[in-house]
Amino acid sequence: MSSKYPWSGYLYILLTVLLTVYGQLIIKWRLAHLGALPDRPIDKVLFLVRAVFEPYIFSGFVAAFLASLTWMAAVTKFEISYAYPFMSLAFVLVLIFSVVFFKETLTLPKVVGLVLIVAGIVIASQR
Repeated sequence: MSSKYPWSGYLYILLTVLLTVYGQLIIKWRLAHLGALPDRPIDKVLFLVRAVFEPYIFSGFVAAFLASLTWMAAVTKFEISYAYPFMSLAFVLVLIFSVVFFKETLTLPKVVGLVLIVAGIVIASQR
């Protein structure tokens, strides 16, 4: 799959990962400010509908949509079996940023998991 810009496929993958990570982090951040999910089913639905239209949370959904578009562009440049393992970088970045921004706990099993994910990406990306 040749292109005038051979690096463009990697740019699409990077944008997909970054937009996905942004969406996950922004939704977590804003939901933490909105409070706990209510107990009653109708209150849960109302809470979630209101949350969707909170501007930052809505931007997370826009980011997810844009990530879908950049992913479609990425898979026009690479075989999906090559491109998809790079999506695991979202796990790595979300974990790192959750420790930095949300003060979540970084444990040895999580670190080992991250190392295994990165090793898997390196192995799977061999052509």
